[in-house]
Amino acid sequence: MKATSKAQQKAAGAALSAKRGETKPSELVGASKEMYDSMSEDELEEMAGTQRKGKPQKKDDQDD
Repeated sequence: MKATSKAQQKAAGAALSAKRGETKPSELVGASKEMYDSMSEDELEEMAGTQRKGKPQKKDDQDD
């Protein structure tokens, strides 16, 4: 699954960092905490590695 916004990508990166033991899971809040609990490391890696260029800051900012 690819990130659809910069905010989603950042949250995935934070969750991935916790999965890898680089940060404490207790430091996660909001979407990153939910992602940490519900996604595998591979899924988080794919989402966090999405190209940022051309992505809106938040999903709601997209032009539909």
